[in-house]
Formats: sequence, structure tokens, C-alpha cells
Amino acid sequence: MASESAEALAVFRAAASQEVAGGPKAVPPVIFTVARGSSDAAANILSYEFMRELQVPVTSLPPSVFSLGDGVALQDFLALVISQSGASDDLVRTAKGAQAAGAHVVAITNQPGSAVEAVADLTVPIDAGPELAVPATKSVIGAVAAGMALLASLKPDYGARAGQSIAAIAGISPNHPRAEEIQAAFLRARHVYVIGRDTGFGAAHEVALKLKECCALHAEAFSSSEVLHGPLQLATNPLMVLMLDTGEPSIQDSLDQAEARFRGVNCDVYRIRPADLGLDRLVPAAAAALLLAVMYPIILNTALALGLDPDAPETLAKVTKTT
Repeated sequence: MASESAEALAVFRAAASQEVAGGPKAVPPVIFTVARGSSDAAANILSYEFMRELQVPVTSLPPSVFSLGDGVALQDFLALVISQSGASDDLVRTAKGAQAAGAHVVAITNQPGSAVEAVADLTVPIDAGPELAVPATKSVIGAVAAGMALLASLKPDYGARAGQSIAAIAGISPNHPRAEEIQAAFLRARHVYVIGRDTGFGAAHEVALKLKECCALHAEAFSSSEVLHGPLQLATNPLMVLMLDTGEPSIQDSLDQAEARFRGVNCDVYRIRPADLGLDRLVPAAAAALLLAVMYPIILNTALALGLDPDAPETLAKVTKTT
């Protein structure tokens, strides 16, 4: 996990810069993402980026609609299937079912020649190389990058703006100045809220998942808006709050309000931003990918400090076979 997560930003730069040919000739009226686990977190990040740029609805399609049920009509829609391995039966069935239902199927995978790739109309490769640790790191960030490359093929203006963010990230070391402080907070925490907004919400899902996978630490992801409803009540018990701030101006008021509420009830609150590493004005998907690259080594070191093996969590396997 240490060596693979250290490669993540190099993978991001290569995957985000690739030229994508053979995709839809026009922006589809609706995009459905199909993924599980960390890939679903990447899909969540991309859904916000695609909706903002293309102004079409993008939402998650449960694989069980096709793998267990009879499917739904998807004529002229785009089905974006994201899977590091491309091997899960339910994703393969969904890709086949979506294609039969009229969708244009695009796959983002890290395994060349996978079963999902064999079904898809187009594959945008992650090309992260072998990933041996059970927790996916570089392939998650690479999936976000590959999605950005797909978006650039649909909207060239986005490609130009994304290119500036890719160049800005080049050469950055993802070592957060408060890494040891955040790790110490994880070590004393019993419950963690990971909070984001927009693409930061997808990043929050991935960080919460990694805290469970690697550290056996109870963590939940919330939007900074949604968390102020019922979930806020849990802050009456000891609670650590990690806020992932992509720096997008439109989300600042929401994050500020959530931060003030949690600090007001004496939660242990940490807020990290690309600006902490000297970067600003990144496109939101690139900012979310950078925050993941920052968090992976902190989570890794937390797991090691707890005496756990983050490469091989006791109950997990690299490829999860689901139906």
C-alpha cells in the first residue's frame, strides 16, 4: 500500500492526460454510473464533475437492477462502469444488460482484457499497473483521472482547464503538514465523520471506507449539508470530524457552517484543503483526487500504529465477487 499509494499522483497525471477516442459523439441525455466500493467513490466524484460540466443528470445505477432483476430501459443513455479488476459478475451482467437495453457502455478499468472491457463499447484504461495491496489506492485516483479524460473528450473546454490542474499537481508531494496530528486523532478516535461537498463528498466516502478497511475504525461519510440533520446528534458523544475541502468557492459556506456546528459541540475537527499544499483553483475532481493522495499515507500509518496489516485486512480479498 505504501509504494502503490506513492505512485498515485503519477498515475493520475498519465490517466487524466490520455486522449480518449471512440466515445459518444454527442453528450448523452443521462449518465448512469455502475460501481461498488472504492470504484463507487470514484464514480461519486465524477458524477459531480460531469453534472457541473455537461448539465445532464448523472446518478448511480444499482448493479442488482440487471444482475438480479430484469433491468431498465436505457436507450441512448451512457452507462459508465468503473471497476479496478473488471471481474465482478454483477458488473459484467450489468454491462451486458445495459448494452442490450440501448445504452452506450463505457468501462474504466485497470485490468487489460477484463470481462467488463470485453463487453464495453469503449474502455478508458487506468493503466496504474499491478496493485497488490487489498485496499485500492492508485487505481482509485486513476479512475477519477480516466473519468476526467472521458469528460474532456465530451467537452474540450473542460480538457483545457483540467490540463492546468494536472500540470499544477505534477511534482507535488502529498505530505500534509498536519499528517501526524490527524493520525494521532485517528488513533484516539472511536467514531469518525468524514465530511465533504460536491466532489469532496465522493472523496469522503473513499476515506471513510479506507478507515474501515485498513484501521477497523468506524467511519461514516456525509455531505456537509446532510450531516446537519439527524446525524449531528451523534456529536453529543465523542466524535472526530475530518472535512475534505476541495477549495471550490460554491461549497465554502456549507463547509463553514458544518465546521462551526461541530466545533460548537466540542468535536475534534480537522479540515484539509489543496491550499495546504500550496495549490488552489484546481478543477474539483482533481482537488478530490489530491485529497485522497494526501489521506492514503495517513491511513496507512494509522493502521500500522494499530498493529494492523493494511496490505491484507483480515476479512477482505483483492477481488470481491458479488452478484
